[in-house]
Amino acid sequence: MIREREYAAMSGWTALVILLAAAALSLWQMAANIKADNVGLIVTWAIGVALSLLLLVGLFMVNPNEGKVLQLFGAYKGTAKLQGLRWANPFLAKKKVSLRVRNFESSHLKVNDIDGNPIEIAAVVVWKVVETAEAVFEVDDYEHFMKVQSEAALRNLATSYAYDAHDDAHVSLRGHTNAVADHLKREIQERLTKAGVQVMEARISHLAYAPEIAAAMLQRQQAGAIIAARQRIVEGAVGMVEMALTMLSHKGIVSLDEERKAAMVSNLLVVLCGERGAQPIVNTGTIYQ
Repeated sequence: MIREREYAAMSGWTALVILLAAAALSLWQMAANIKADNVGLIVTWAIGVALSLLLLVGLFMVNPNEGKVLQLFGAYKGTAKLQGLRWANPFLAKKKVSLRVRNFESSHLKVNDIDGNPIEIAAVVVWKVVETAEAVFEVDDYEHFMKVQSEAALRNLATSYAYDAHDDAHVSLRGHTNAVADHLKREIQERLTKAGVQVMEARISHLAYAPEIAAAMLQRQQAGAIIAARQRIVEGAVGMVEMALTMLSHKGIVSLDEERKAAMVSNLLVVLCGERGAQPIVNTGTIYQ
């Protein structure tokens, strides 16, 4: 694996002054020798002018948050990151690589969740290049590689969880956004490390059932929510009835036989679990009449 190394490029302003001075001196000497009709020195100083102009090709600009990957006849020589006007060997090939933070939003992917339900999902990935050598030499096109691998990781994530789960013990795509986002970030980072890319954030931006089952799944989701709510209500009602019977017995307020306890439990459950407010009936006799 090719790792990034810093290339200490010379200051471009210093090189520019030196090369312009050399070119001017060569031109002045060439003009002087033309008057003297000295052919040998004319050729020598002409070569000096051409060489000075050739060396000027080595000037290049490095912008903020940018790196220039330098190659000499195919061999990697380093990356220049120090911003400003720089100078290097004019035969070096220079490839610009942006180090800025960038966003990528995937397309709406149609996949099946862990329960086999077709869903539509999309994500936003915040990323940047941190290893220019790996980004340029380890993959063919690091931007295309990042997009393809991000969508592949998103597909794999969608098949690992259910769209929705009423049980808090099970992670779902809709109910546990932070846990799902952390999983997505880790999986994308594992795929993009070889390309010198750092994933700063990854989150789901779109999540829905596929149109062909959206209506049916909505009814199923509503039914599941009602069942889960009823289960919670019954659990709470049983706990309240148990607490009431325990407190009545502990404080000696009233002594109930098993039949009256059963009647009291039935009445309390009806009151606590009913959808409408209970209509009380006042018994003017004893509890046994």
